[in-house]
Amino acid sequence: MQDYMIRATAADDSIRAFAATTRQMVEDARRAHYTTPVCTAALGRLLTGGVMIGSMLKEDKALVTIQIRGDGPAGGLTVTADSHFHAKGYVNNPHVQIPLKPNGKLDVSGAIGKGTLTVIRDIGLKEPYVGTIQMPSAEIAEDLTLYFAESEQIPSSVGLGVLVDRDWSVRQAGGFILQLMPGAGDEVIDRLEKKIAGLRSVTDLLEQGMLPEDILGELIGDFGLQITQKHEVSFACSCSRERIEKALISIGPEDVTEMIEEGKPIEVGCQFCGKQYRFGVEDLRRILSFQKKK
Repeated sequence: MQDYMIRATAADDSIRAFAATTRQMVEDARRAHYTTPVCTAALGRLLTGGVMIGSMLKEDKALVTIQIRGDGPAGGLTVTADSHFHAKGYVNNPHVQIPLKPNGKLDVSGAIGKGTLTVIRDIGLKEPYVGTIQMPSAEIAEDLTLYFAESEQIPSSVGLGVLVDRDWSVRQAGGFILQLMPGAGDEVIDRLEKKIAGLRSVTDLLEQGMLPEDILGELIGDFGLQITQKHEVSFACSCSRERIEKALISIGPEDVTEMIEEGKPIEVGCQFCGKQYRFGVEDLRRILSFQKKK
């Protein structure tokens, strides 16, 4: 099944909702970075949250970047998403392995550790909007929930889940975001809180064959759920040979000269998708010549 997400409203537009199934997107990220199960779970959660947050952007070239910086062995994560339902990301140390939790679950918070979550919204203005919080749990869903409350003053509930199979492939991945809009009444808030409190985990729902529509139906079906948009989502990177070449041009001529003197081609990898770009000695000479003309 192709990954996709839906947007919806309920309770006379006083609830805004998003839900997504992202198994293939997370699997593509796993294959790109050769992540261990705990890192796959961490990156998959952030990719799922990121692609839903990216869909909130209205501007055509807008981007949202979510950075997690922790003191755990994974080091941190970065995800960037656009307004066209694409997301990409990486883990600083993707090959980390740590013991499971006592309940047998992957210890995402243990891999990330204590630290900060930063959301950068670039909508084409002179300066991007930047919001940072201290992570309460490093479980990612709870951290994004707090981010919305503290930095954007939007009462929200975020649920994210990634289930990794025994062969390390992604078995299930998905999530939801619910947000209360101004004017939501106390009765709506109370009923919604009870619904959220009684909800099973996202991976449990996906394992039972539930689709994003079903998950939102479980949560806010009693509030007059109205689905307003459905769109495919994917792991996609905008890197290119030209962009990598521009990055090489930006480094010092001394470094490029040293590469040329070694007389061997170099390979430069994209941090977000892992794709490798090869530059021969003649390519490096051309880059050096361009640097000297600047």
